[in-house]
Amino acid sequence: VFSKIFSHEALESYLPKIQLVIKDTLRAWSSTPESINVYHETQKLTFRMAIRVLLGFRIPDEELGRLFEVYQQFVENVFSLPVDLPFSGYRRGIRARETLQKGLEKAIQEKLQNTQGKDYADALDILIESGKEHGKELTMQELKDGTLELIFAAYATTASASTSLIMQLLKHPRVLEKLREELRSKGILHNGCICEGSLRLDNINGLQYLDCVIKEVLRLFTPISGGYRTVLQTFELDGFQIPKGWSVMYSIRDTHDTAPVFKDVDVFDPDRFGQGRSEDKDGRFHYLPFGGGVRTCLGKHLAKLFLKALAIELASTSRFELATRTFPKITLVPVVHPVDGLKVKFFGLDSNQNEILTGTDAM
Repeated sequence: VFSKIFSHEALESYLPKIQLVIKDTLRAWSSTPESINVYHETQKLTFRMAIRVLLGFRIPDEELGRLFEVYQQFVENVFSLPVDLPFSGYRRGIRARETLQKGLEKAIQEKLQNTQGKDYADALDILIESGKEHGKELTMQELKDGTLELIFAAYATTASASTSLIMQLLKHPRVLEKLREELRSKGILHNGCICEGSLRLDNINGLQYLDCVIKEVLRLFTPISGGYRTVLQTFELDGFQIPKGWSVMYSIRDTHDTAPVFKDVDVFDPDRFGQGRSEDKDGRFHYLPFGGGVRTCLGKHLAKLFLKALAIELASTSRFELATRTFPKITLVPVVHPVDGLKVKFFGLDSNQNEILTGTDAM
């Protein structure tokens, strides 16, 4: 089912909606005179993308904001110790999940009743139809569980990678300019405007330097530290025998840091993935930001598409600068993010790449 949700056809239908959500968000960031907390705001952005694009819920902004706060409480406490005391994180997480499930049930019921005016099939439509194809009508509980799983998959890791992307574009203005050059050369960016109808899935996938930038962000700032696998066959590693049936954890971050194929591993260098070098091609498991093998992340194509659409909008319609004297340190828990969330001031640009004054500035 999930492979259908992230198929090429499905991504093609999500793309215009993703662009709209990103465009609206960047417009809001640019219209405020204060700096924004990028990590917190990209969490809101990826949550909105999951709710509106993936699930097709028509939730008013105010209600969406409340649902986001409840979702944050759920995520913050989801890994709490299972100690069921009145004021424990576990109890807070359970309560948040219950509130969230009620909100999702309301949204699902409204969606099932209101099928008019739809111009694309979202992930929830595909989930429901796939159930019918297999002769199984999904229950409300199954729909709520599937919905929560999709939100969870799209949320924290994509917000982490989005923040890392913005931080690296701030640190490396030459990379940002090279991105703009590629967009111009491919006929996507002209006179400071994205050409209408130019951002189709195949066009975006054909942007080689953009692909290199996203790959390098995910190599150097992989949101998740590692993953778990079950040993299918007893094997030996460095003189130690690992028995069949054991659970083992592999480290994505350590793999990227020690893989011999990567030169100057601490340097942000998108060109390492370019045609001349292709450092990720020299081995199967040196580069694995989405895991590897048959259990690789199913949502990886959606995540990369979202990051590419964000990078295109950032390169085309925004000027942005760091609002603090120095770049913040990075923490790795629960996912990679700057300790202060990354404070950035955004400025809107008109079609000639001139700054648009906000109402406050104009006065």
